[in-house]
Amino acid sequence: MRTELFDYELPERLIATRPPTERDGGRMCIVREDGVHHDWVRNLPEQIEPGDLVVLNDTRVRRARLICSRPPRVGRGGETAGGAQVELLFLHPLGEGRWAALGRANRPLRPGDQLLAEGLVVRIVERDAEGTLCIDTEGDVEAALERSGHMPVPPYLQRPGDAEDVTRYQTVFARNLGSAAAPTAGLHLTDEALARMKARGAEIARITLHIGIGTFRPVSVDDLDAHAMHEEWIEVDADLAAAITRTRERGGRVVAIGTTVVRALESAASPALRGHVTPTTRSTGILIQPGYEFRVVDALLTNFHMPKSTLMALVSAFAGRPRILAAYATAVAENYRFLSYGDAMWLPARLA
Repeated sequence: MRTELFDYELPERLIATRPPTERDGGRMCIVREDGVHHDWVRNLPEQIEPGDLVVLNDTRVRRARLICSRPPRVGRGGETAGGAQVELLFLHPLGEGRWAALGRANRPLRPGDQLLAEGLVVRIVERDAEGTLCIDTEGDVEAALERSGHMPVPPYLQRPGDAEDVTRYQTVFARNLGSAAAPTAGLHLTDEALARMKARGAEIARITLHIGIGTFRPVSVDDLDAHAMHEEWIEVDADLAAAITRTRERGGRVVAIGTTVVRALESAASPALRGHVTPTTRSTGILIQPGYEFRVVDALLTNFHMPKSTLMALVSAFAGRPRILAAYATAVAENYRFLSYGDAMWLPARLA
C-alpha cells in the first residue's frame, strides 16, 4: 500500500516531550464500532474481561547512548588537543565484542576510526548505506553502558535522556535486557493495574521482543511493500503457548499491550491451529498492513504513532484505516498527547 495513505497532520505542540506526572495518568482513546470514546489509562483494568490473557513485552531498555571521544591529537607545535566528542547508540551485539550502532559526530565516522570511553575502546569496522555502524569493542560494553550510558529517548524529543527517563522510559515489568527503545504502550501500566486485571479474572503473560534500529528509521519509500523491515529478536515460550490455549478454551481474548507484542505473537502464530502460537526464539521482520489476516491478537492497547509509519499501517490493519484516521483526527482535536510519552488508544476488538 502507498505510504501516504497513513499520513495525518500532527501538530508539534501535541508531541509529548515528558511523561505524565503519574505513570497511569494518560488519557485513553477507545475505538469501537459505534465510534470514539474517551477515558483514562488508569481505568484500563475495567476494560479487561474475566478470562482474558494480557500479554506484556518484558524487554528491558539499555542505557544505550554513550558519549565517547576521539583520541587526543598532537598539533604541529607538539601541543595536545582534546578529542572531539562522539555519541554512539548501541543497538545490539553481533558477537565476540562486535556491535551494531548508530553514531553522531562533528565529522563522519569512517572504518578504522578509534573512539574512547570510560573503560572502553571502540573501533569502527564498517558503515552501511543507511549509516549503521559495525564496531569492535575492547572492554565490558554492558558495564560501560550501565555506568555511563544514557537512556535512548527518541530523537524527536530533542533532548538527552535524563534521570527521570531512567525509570519512566522503562516498563515496571522489564527484565530481559536488550532493547534500544521502550515498548511504549507498556509504559502506562503499573503494578497496581496488573493486580487489578488479575483480580478481575485475567491472566498475565510475557513475551520478549528486543526493539532495534527499525524504531529510529522512518519509512522513506512510497510503497510500504518496498520498505525494508529490520529484524528484531523475539522469544515466545511454551508457557505463553499454553496460556493462549487456556484462553481459547475459556473463550477469553488475547490482549496485546503494544505493537511489539502484536509483532511477536503474529510472528509465532501456529500455521496449523488458528488462534494459537508455536514457541519460537528467532528474529522477525514481519510487516503488518491492511489486508493482513490476524491469527492471534484479539485486542490491543497502543500509543499514537508517527504519520506514514509502519505502526500506523499495523493499527490500520487491526481496526480499519478510515476508522483509525478518524480516531486520530478526533485525538488531535481533543489535544491528546502523541508518540512515546503520549496518551494511549484502546482497541478492544479487531474491526478491520
